[in-house]
Amino acid sequence: MSRFVHKKSLGQHFLKDVSIAERIVNAMLESGYKGDLLEIGPGQGALTRLLRTYDQFDLHVNELDYTLYDSLSLEYALDDKHLIKGDFLTLNMAQLFPQGCAIIGNFPYNISTQIVFHILSYHAYVPVVVGMFQKEVAQRIASSHGSKVYGITSVLTQIIYDVEYLFTVPPHVFDPPPKVESGVIRMTRRSVPLVQQTELFTKVVKAGFGQRRKTLRNALKTLHLPVGWEQLPWLDKRAEQLSLDDFVKLTQQIKLITG
Repeated sequence: MSRFVHKKSLGQHFLKDVSIAERIVNAMLESGYKGDLLEIGPGQGALTRLLRTYDQFDLHVNELDYTLYDSLSLEYALDDKHLIKGDFLTLNMAQLFPQGCAIIGNFPYNISTQIVFHILSYHAYVPVVVGMFQKEVAQRIASSHGSKVYGITSVLTQIIYDVEYLFTVPPHVFDPPPKVESGVIRMTRRSVPLVQQTELFTKVVKAGFGQRRKTLRNALKTLHLPVGWEQLPWLDKRAEQLSLDDFVKLTQQIKLITG
């Protein structure tokens, strides 16, 4: 694929190290997934050329950069069904893949968290995700309670997916090299989410971490809960001290109070 001017606005850092590409592909293979697979941001095809060799995947690629369309289509024999043009954040996964689709990619750093939340909104259709992120973002998604980087993204992702931080990737394996390290994670959807009342759960988590230096007794005041909520457990702790199970139980207690 010919060289061209990288677009900083799209966060383009193309992977050029074959061994790293193989490790990312192997992470998807080890999940045991078979079926439709969507690669986000194939760029110059480091992952694409490997993924095309496995019969267990029906590979689709999603690319926003129109200057790459022709080269991707020709080099990897992608028809209009398998080359999905445009912004991933606007894709309706339910319509495109009603039977479900795993996701893989070297995600653009500037929208990587937005990509995760878009996946979460279609989690019923996305059983497995293997993605490369800026290292601190990958660590945040995979972190456990008690960690300084544990937060909203960690909790809202992990109630739906089991998240594994797999390995760290140095800057020099990209063209152009980013100024930071990268991290690869695998997200495997839980058979049953840890919590069902998603809207209330989300409000509790966001309120708790919205003022993370404060105790939950102060942070949750923004929810304007009815009289009696001050007696709930966990309120003298900060949000980062609560496990996933604690957040689930706290939300259940709030649900009982609010009716």
